[in-house]
Amino acid sequence: MSIVPHIVGVLVLLLGVLVSVGLHELGHMVPAKKFGVRVSQYFVGFGPTLWSRTKGETEYGIKAIPLGGFVRLVGMMPPAPEGARRGRGFWNDLVADARDASVAEVRPGEEHRAFYNLSTPKKLAVMFGGPFMNLVIATVLMGVILLGYGVPAVSTTVAQLSECVPASVTSPASGEDCEGRPPAPAVAAGLEPGDEVVSFAGVEVHGWQQLVGLINDAAGQPSQVVVLRDGERVPLEVTPAPADRPVVDETGAPVLDAAGEPVVRQGGFVGFSPLQVRERQPLSAVLPAVGEQTWATATMVATLPVRVADAATQAFTAEERAQDSVQSVVGVARISGQIMALDEAILDRVMIYLSLLASLNIALFVFNMIPLLPLDGGHIVNALYEGAKRTVARVRGAPVLPGPADVARMTPVAYVVFLVLLGVGGVLIVADVVDPVRIT
Repeated sequence: MSIVPHIVGVLVLLLGVLVSVGLHELGHMVPAKKFGVRVSQYFVGFGPTLWSRTKGETEYGIKAIPLGGFVRLVGMMPPAPEGARRGRGFWNDLVADARDASVAEVRPGEEHRAFYNLSTPKKLAVMFGGPFMNLVIATVLMGVILLGYGVPAVSTTVAQLSECVPASVTSPASGEDCEGRPPAPAVAAGLEPGDEVVSFAGVEVHGWQQLVGLINDAAGQPSQVVVLRDGERVPLEVTPAPADRPVVDETGAPVLDAAGEPVVRQGGFVGFSPLQVRERQPLSAVLPAVGEQTWATATMVATLPVRVADAATQAFTAEERAQDSVQSVVGVARISGQIMALDEAILDRVMIYLSLLASLNIALFVFNMIPLLPLDGGHIVNALYEGAKRTVARVRGAPVLPGPADVARMTPVAYVVFLVLLGVGGVLIVADVVDPVRIT
């Protein structure tokens, strides 16, 4: 098997991630500059600098490790409150050093251009701008997929016929499986592959689920079925055979009982499988789809400790790695390579890539909204806290409103969160190397 498609797939994904990260940081930089904050650096990537160019007062560039990016806003942390004494100990030193480094970036006479001097609404606009860009990217990609490509759906067109009434109605039967069994009602009625069922038992058919319901209700009863064949309506008569059918949900997945067994009910069997098609969706379907996926991602993030533990357990035991297992950047890169190697039409693979990239952008949005430093959500919470204090002081008629919140005091939290994320990333990377998730 050639490794070239896998490499191409990883490079394509990498390019998409870099563009997403670059736009995320642009979402921070543009409003910051609009509000007068000095932006000293805008970089995509981390580590050694591969290329940079200074334009105006901002250095733009690309770094060697394409796993993120950053925009340096001058004055993220305000000076120490007047009269405050420097504490002792490791954590106090971290707080003081972080505060001093931030204050040192502010040029004399440009204190008004420091980020900490922005109003609460402007701080919120700057910090939410990055995640919002990821949400916009995901919405655009989902729009391209839903409006231009569509979603999988089952039609009422005959794709494949079963030669007989099988022991199980979950799959077509033919050949030796049909020895001693009655012919399928569809074959007896004269249905052919390509026929589109437009009417059953006198009822106009508009969808597969409706047709299944009509067939189940007509078990054992001769019924007229009208099909569209070569542009003409052809009437036929079919008698659905009584059969136990699995109950499925709205997505077509089988419904399971408390013991994990498929739920079945008495129904009818005609003997053909429907043609799988793609249905383009209206514009109104885009935002609900993005909202649904965002909620699903938020649920996954909320249960991240459990999911990481499950991934580690599955990787180092005989338990099979779940298809929906949380993955690291290594796992996502593997999936990307597998997509490029799929034996599918190029358009199908492109759409799978767009779907993967949309999912990654939604994940970036949700993850960055976690209300802990150094993530964007932590800065948003700090701005809201600062705004709440000033609002309370204003309502109370205080002669002097509180100054900027001392965000430097949260530096220890930022370090702990960073170490936790580093540990989680390490565990998932090992799991993805030892027992990667494989697409089916």
